Amino acid sequence: MIEVQNAAKSYGRLHALKEISWKVEPGEFWGVIGPNGSGKSTLLSLISGIEAPDHGEISLSGQPIASYNRKALSRKLAVLQQDGLPPVSFTVREVIEMGRFPFLDWRGREKDGHAEKLMQSIMDRLELGDLADRQLSSLSGGQRQRAALGKVMAQQPEVVLLDEPTTYLDIRYQQQFMELVAGWQREEGLTVISVMHDLNLASLYCDRLLVLNAGSLVAMGAPSEILNSDTMESVFDVKSHIVAHPDTGVPQLLLQKDAKNGWSEAGD
Repeated sequence: MIEVQNAAKSYGRLHALKEISWKVEPGEFWGVIGPNGSGKSTLLSLISGIEAPDHGEISLSGQPIASYNRKALSRKLAVLQQDGLPPVSFTVREVIEMGRFPFLDWRGREKDGHAEKLMQSIMDRLELGDLADRQLSSLSGGQRQRAALGKVMAQQPEVVLLDEPTTYLDIRYQQQFMELVAGWQREEGLTVISVMHDLNLASLYCDRLLVLNAGSLVAMGAPSEILNSDTMESVFDVKSHIVAHPDTGVPQLLLQKDAKNGWSEAGD
């Protein structure tokens, strides 16, 4: 589905990504994790075609990303940034309709006669019906992020890229957002790649994790293989306990207190 071959990207003297090779199969849900400045968002920019690698190649469905025109790429791949949508004057309905842009002809007409039914089903699913005529500027951050997800869903992509989608959300909206994405992914067989800072959420919702550090690929595998105390210390420079989630059994991270800062180590 997606193949990254020896991809590297630099900005001046900063080597943001160093010779990354990675393959994503159809229908997988990947979380990309690592400390700040490790190259996570840069990797998403290369996969989305927003930026080109300095060398190496990114391919989608067997074709180089660079070979797609913007509309063709938008029919296959959608991107949701961490800030979703700014609080502008467009209504929720108008924003979701923007997701149909890749399917409009040169006169701006929708070719798919089922588009209106699709719009309504998305608003129902995301509980946006009562907000349809509200301007984004009047919505909370969680409501705007749901509207942004609705726009992405209207594209009907095969691949969804999420760049820290829960950063500005409180814990309730974080869970709600990830449940919506996971449900959509399962029903449609989507391929999802999400940059994540919350490692516990990543473990709960992602099938596999890719770990970056200082632009290099450190590890990849299932959360049970990746989330361990050794990796947390070597990559994130924190001491931790890993426990099994009581409902799902997936690993969850508990931080130890830092004795160097006057705290006692866990277990003291």
